[in-house]
Amino acid sequence: MFLITKIRRVLPPLACATAALMLAGCKATPPPQAPPQAMPVQVAPVTFSPVPNGDTYVATIKSRRSSTMQPQVGGNLTKIFVKSGDLVTSGQVLMRIDPLKQEATVLSQKGTEAQKKAVYDYNKIQVERQRKLFEAGVVSRDAYDQATQAYENSKGDYEANMALTGTQKEQLAYYDIRAPFAGVVGDIPVHLGDYVSPTTVLTTVDENADLEAYIYIPTERAGQVRRGLPVEILDNAGKVLVKSTISFLSPQVDNGLQSILAKAEIPRTAQILRNQQLVNARITWSTAPAPTIPILAVSLVGGQSFVFVASPQGGGYIAHQIPVTLGETVGNTYPVLAGLKPGDKVITSGLQFLQEGAPVKPLG
Repeated sequence: MFLITKIRRVLPPLACATAALMLAGCKATPPPQAPPQAMPVQVAPVTFSPVPNGDTYVATIKSRRSSTMQPQVGGNLTKIFVKSGDLVTSGQVLMRIDPLKQEATVLSQKGTEAQKKAVYDYNKIQVERQRKLFEAGVVSRDAYDQATQAYENSKGDYEANMALTGTQKEQLAYYDIRAPFAGVVGDIPVHLGDYVSPTTVLTTVDENADLEAYIYIPTERAGQVRRGLPVEILDNAGKVLVKSTISFLSPQVDNGLQSILAKAEIPRTAQILRNQQLVNARITWSTAPAPTIPILAVSLVGGQSFVFVASPQGGGYIAHQIPVTLGETVGNTYPVLAGLKPGDKVITSGLQFLQEGAPVKPLG
């Protein structure tokens, strides 16, 4: 009994000591965490490159050979041999106006001409006969003169009718509407059976080879614009379609637009452009060195352009986001107008994973 009581007195101190040791273990300081690993990134330094200084204007592509087809005679359309978009050759018949009335006129004129010729042939024989009789003393001078006059009158009458017949035949050719040169047929607003007159527009024929860009340049650029300046024809996405130069400058100012007309010839190889097409024309005024960065380094947030720069910190680098002002693209680079300085290392890879202050490891 005494032994059991003694054990009971000893156990509580042992239990307390064990609990104290456990609490002391829970309160131990955890080991320090390792620093975040730097993300490998490609970088490119801000460098100076030739950057063009220019402006972009809306331009119209026009063909130097474009014809609006209108008839020279009136009548009903009996044939339409082409459709819009067809390629035609020079002299090819496009449409035909009913020629029956004119054909009847030509036949009637030929009949009249035959009558005039018969009179002319008779008077030609008569004047020769009268000449011989006059020389033989059989007829008087007056009779011979009358025969000569009748011959001259009939000759003039016959020749006039020959000319009139030729004119009527030429008029008959106007009933066939022919292409003035090789080109592309435009819209055809008329239909078979329509009555057309010399004021009716039948269609257009455009040669899609000799094209020019019509560019209207504001008068404040009058001191800079000159022949030979580089011109780039762009699509709506800014892609360069054709490169050319200013080949013509108007000596006059357009009073309505207060601008100067400039033309740039389009090479024949530019089959992607069409007559009356609206395009953007970028004129380069000058070229000068300027800091540039790769397109891959730029990200757009809320309409503002940003780049990440590998900024030194301690013994490594961190990503530092900087807003920048950029010019128009030049190849695969952007000219930097503000925000960076030469020598800055912009990050060109992994931009979607970067945050401000994140450690990075430059590779380029």
